[in-house]
Amino acid sequence: MKVLPILVLLSSVAQLCSATPVEPVTCSEDNAATAAHFAMHHINMHHHHGYKFRLSEIQGNKTEKVDDGCNIELQLDLLETKCHTVNPKPFEDCDLRSMSDRAVIANCTVMISVKNSDAKVTEYNCDTRQVLTNREMASICPDCPILIALNDTNGLRAVDSIVKTFNKNTSNQHYYILHEVGRILTGYMPASGMMYYPQAVLVETRCPMGSRIAIEACKPLCPDRALSLPLFSLKSIMHSAVHPLTVWAYLGIWIVNSILQRTLLPLALMRGSLYVSLIIIMGDILILLALLGMQTEEDPLPMLTVMIMIMVKNVVMDPLPMLAVMDPLPMLAVMAPLPVPMVPMVPMVLPAMEY
Repeated sequence: MKVLPILVLLSSVAQLCSATPVEPVTCSEDNAATAAHFAMHHINMHHHHGYKFRLSEIQGNKTEKVDDGCNIELQLDLLETKCHTVNPKPFEDCDLRSMSDRAVIANCTVMISVKNSDAKVTEYNCDTRQVLTNREMASICPDCPILIALNDTNGLRAVDSIVKTFNKNTSNQHYYILHEVGRILTGYMPASGMMYYPQAVLVETRCPMGSRIAIEACKPLCPDRALSLPLFSLKSIMHSAVHPLTVWAYLGIWIVNSILQRTLLPLALMRGSLYVSLIIIMGDILILLALLGMQTEEDPLPMLTVMIMIMVKNVVMDPLPMLAVMDPLPMLAVMAPLPVPMVPMVPMVLPAMEY
């Protein structure tokens, strides 16, 4: 697995800004904005996973008068922010996600009861989805990553690698453990394979740095004070690892096959030697075996493309001298998205950046 530089974002209680005061909700018809702001506070306060939301638009507002007050029904469109729920920053100050960052929208129905000038949210229900589906996004930005399930095996492997790397490259007094995986994005990059971009939250534990206690057994330092803990938003990039021996085997077989095709094949075509043609075919088979070591389970298409192209080349192209002397891999690299073998690199942790 290859992990590129990690970006760590840090915030603390000392940086907590004063939230916008909530105005009292009344039963007047022009009180929709105040009621919506009150509803937003309630939703974010009771939203314990994922990210905070901001109000995008008020789609509907109904007020029903009762004896000692009223009942308000709101239809709200909310947009997901970049602030995790444990981030102490007020949701009004949080940045919204862009389309390329796979923005998320929530359509919410909120019921508010106002009695004797005392308002409270009695019920709310939100339907969350991406602003643009994966198909719609692909038509606009084919190279943009897509959101995947939070329990994706490769995505969680990347998160685990980041947590270990962070604990190895930090001056903190205690170990940090995973609190929650916020989101995982993935995308295919030519010559690199599948890339994973996880974001997660870490919490400080009671285990001193350097202790022999298994990190998995460490308990959070302040489990009942989640808002006072630092927030870490971790980003990494990874793809399936390739063993270095596979790289050298692949290069060696490529060189041998290239020499055979550039020297012996023209003579074989002139003399009609079946023996040399079989050598060329065996070289292609060896190339396939080497490429199998680089094949990823998420992306079987490149290997099938390579297999078909080599078979077509041996059956159709070899009788043509000008095409037969070409190496197959340079041609296939243009016509098929082959993963490029890369030796795993040691991840780094960049200095913390404050909100």
